[in-house]
Amino acid sequence: MYLQDIFIAGSETSSTAIEWTFSELLKSPRMMEKAQEEVRQVYYGKTNADETGIHELKESSKSCVIDGYEVPAKSKVIINAWAIGRDPKYWKEAERFFPERFLESSIDYKGADFEYIPFGAGRRICPGITYARAVVELTLAQLLFHFDWKLPGDMKLEDIDMTEKFGLAVGRKTDLHLVPIPYKNHFCY
Repeated sequence: MYLQDIFIAGSETSSTAIEWTFSELLKSPRMMEKAQEEVRQVYYGKTNADETGIHELKESSKSCVIDGYEVPAKSKVIINAWAIGRDPKYWKEAERFFPERFLESSIDYKGADFEYIPFGAGRRICPGITYARAVVELTLAQLLFHFDWKLPGDMKLEDIDMTEKFGLAVGRKTDLHLVPIPYKNHFCY
């Protein structure tokens, strides 16, 4: 049962991350266009987005005092990663979806930078980080490479409901429905 739990947790969080990414990209058409442009440039001349280009797509052991608080050795410290990732002290326009903020930054998501730790850090880092990277990055690359996207019917960008639903992963309250438009890559046809 334990191995099954790992795969269920990994696939649920990965699909949720992809759905939220598409929600944010749709609400920011310039970001969607930029992401598609980047993916299509990396895979230019190919018929498919694959693993070969993905890399181009951009416990305390001692006592210490942090901001006047004494933290004894072996203490369990719980932090609010959500709040840190939205702290205006570290991020300009912290609440805005702005992925370019990482382009000229040395900060990454692998747990070494306190300002941004979506997978946790240290010994307690998410064991699925490698799986998530492979699944989420490749799936997004495939979807951005092969399709342009639009909202169904008369739906407008401001109609996209960004309300959260809590569960195993914090998903969308309402499902995201999109219309895929095949991208005419002349190398594929």
